[in-house]
Amino acid sequence: MLRHLRRAVAALCLLALPLAPAAAQQGPAMPLRITGHFAANQKHIDIERAFYGGLAAETDINLQITYNPMDQVGVQAADALRHLRSGAFDVMSVVIGPVARDEPFFDGLDLIGVSPTVAELRTAVDAGREAFDRRLLDRFGARAVALWPFGPQYFFCNAPVRSVADLRGLKVRSYTPSMTALLTHLGASPISLQFSEVYPALQRGVVACGITSAVSAYAGNWGEVITHVLPLSLAGGIQGHFMSAQAWRRFSPQQQEALSRAFARLERELWQLAEVSDAESLACLGGQPACTGRRFSTTIAAVPPEDEARVRDAVTAVVLPTFRDGCNRVWADCSTTWNRSIGAARGYVIP
Repeated sequence: MLRHLRRAVAALCLLALPLAPAAAQQGPAMPLRITGHFAANQKHIDIERAFYGGLAAETDINLQITYNPMDQVGVQAADALRHLRSGAFDVMSVVIGPVARDEPFFDGLDLIGVSPTVAELRTAVDAGREAFDRRLLDRFGARAVALWPFGPQYFFCNAPVRSVADLRGLKVRSYTPSMTALLTHLGASPISLQFSEVYPALQRGVVACGITSAVSAYAGNWGEVITHVLPLSLAGGIQGHFMSAQAWRRFSPQQQEALSRAFARLERELWQLAEVSDAESLACLGGQPACTGRRFSTTIAAVPPEDEARVRDAVTAVVLPTFRDGCNRVWADCSTTWNRSIGAARGYVIP
């Protein structure tokens, strides 16, 4: 692990270019080592580059920023919290689902089936943010300076899947414990894969379907290796921008307030992108006239009404119990904390 951390930091130093001139603000330069999202998600990378490029001017802090997409410095999404805790990076874009292996409570922010729409997910995030941030600080010495979604999580398949009933017996990519519980309940065989591993797995038939957002599927060129999309929303693909507490403490209270305002603006921009890009990406995957980019020719299925009912039933039958059992083993207050925050906001109770 230490060898990988040193390699990541070395790569960052070699590749990263300053995004803000050190002489623009008063006082000594304050370095920030930052990893962004994956390079394939070009819209998100563009937003991040613009944000960090203007952060010094927006906050009036003399920042010396180095920034690179996560995959360009050899960082795995599931290891993000470990890198923050070790001090290898100051700010990281974090895919929250994969890091739940290190802290199961984090999966609770976006449990499968609990908040399937963007609006419902916003309610869950607002209700759970305080408990989430407190747990993040206690366990990993970091702060969530922004929380936002990639967008509704759908099924993207290289088989004729038009209903969740068609998933029975198929191997399907999963990336959270609650997703694995749902897939097993539906009769599918969940396979844990990093996002970068899904394209070749679909191409070779290792899996029949992958679950992700339309934005990510389109950006990752999944349209080349799939034939059908079942746009049944399961969750929102929650993400975050996390800053290590050590880096946060370098700033004065006034500077912290300025940074909080800036990251809140970034968060709003990324929520808006999730709402807009979902329809655009589906249109391009389906080769529809509304697409202004590369068009694919996948079949976009009409979601049967009974599918939504099946997912809701699975929430109480398997998703919440699976979350409870796994999380309470790590943290005795997990389900109690979830019930009085996210559960209360979304109308669910873990028994």
